[in-house]
Amino acid sequence: MTSTSVTDLKWDLPNPHVLNVSVQDQHIDLMRHTNNVVYLQWLEDVAWAHSMALGLGPAEYEALGHGMVVRQHEMNYIQATRLGERLVLGTWLTQADKLTMRRQYQFIRLDDGVTVFRGHSQFVCVDIAQGKVRRMPPAFLSAYTAAVVAVPDSD
Repeated sequence: MTSTSVTDLKWDLPNPHVLNVSVQDQHIDLMRHTNNVVYLQWLEDVAWAHSMALGLGPAEYEALGHGMVVRQHEMNYIQATRLGERLVLGTWLTQADKLTMRRQYQFIRLDDGVTVFRGHSQFVCVDIAQGKVRRMPPAFLSAYTAAVVAVPDSD
């Protein structure tokens, strides 16, 4: 399969926020595939891109004095990715409440449509100055809860 459109890809959930990347020389490790640390960076990159698309970027975090920080990542490497491969990083918010939110990720290799990575992250809201867990400001709660997509039951 040669997919050229993000809409042709088999996403786990509808309408992901996407970011396109290509595996570069600096991403490759001794095993000649993308190093696991790079995936962690890609999680952050696509999460920030999505948050900024929702109107909450670093400037808004700073102005509101609050931010969302990772409490837990779950990362599942399904297939190796290699130099020159084009990937589409997809993310969704799947839960948000006054203190926390949950984000789901799926990375698909564009050239063959194969899912190479899946993951989840749990975030908690903190007061930037004090570093303490706090309720989300109304702007966070509004933007993030509005973006939550339903996850079908696996039963």
